[in-house]
Amino acid sequence: MGREGAGLLTNAARAGWYERHVLPYLIDLACGMKAVREQREKVVPLAHGRVLEVGIGTGLNLAHYDKAKVEQIVGLDPALDMHRLARKRMLRAGLAVELVGLSAERIPLEDAGFDTVLMTYTLCSIPDPVAALKEMRRMLKPGARLVFCEHGASPDPGVRRWQDRLTPLWSRIGGGCHLNRDIPALLREAGFRCEDLQAAYLPGPRPLTYNYWGTAAA
Repeated sequence: MGREGAGLLTNAARAGWYERHVLPYLIDLACGMKAVREQREKVVPLAHGRVLEVGIGTGLNLAHYDKAKVEQIVGLDPALDMHRLARKRMLRAGLAVELVGLSAERIPLEDAGFDTVLMTYTLCSIPDPVAALKEMRRMLKPGARLVFCEHGASPDPGVRRWQDRLTPLWSRIGGGCHLNRDIPALLREAGFRCEDLQAAYLPGPRPLTYNYWGTAAA
């Protein structure tokens, strides 16, 4: 093997080590900040019945479920390295969660099987967000709701330009996170109707902190 091939293997090994041992804790830290936690407190208690949580990650939502309203939780996330942290939070929250280590673009579950699909700070990193949202719509029972809180594209042109500039680098270090996704447009394209969409900046750098949250129906 030549130097170039050896160098590629070394870089791949470093990237794999970073994604397994560093990235889950960085994401857990960033997504556990006070302002983000307060957003979770607004939306997670809306989940009821049989719940599919897409992008369960390290389980940061588990402390905010209303246990009296929830019958079952299925947690979907391809990042198996994060499931270890999620299991610890499951025990702390006293919730039984079935963890599925797959991406949301093709969900291997039956149609119309859930009363709620919950998605928080997830759509930014899914490679094909519209395909994933269509799968989430397929999962919902008639009349059921998608409950969501996501960061995304700012309506302010100056901030949006910075989001576009930063996203290529941010995506590489942030597990595929895109700062500039138009969340309402993606929901509409996937066949959802937003019922009570809210949006605002959270405290912090504006290119990173514009949030959308609410519920959506098919």
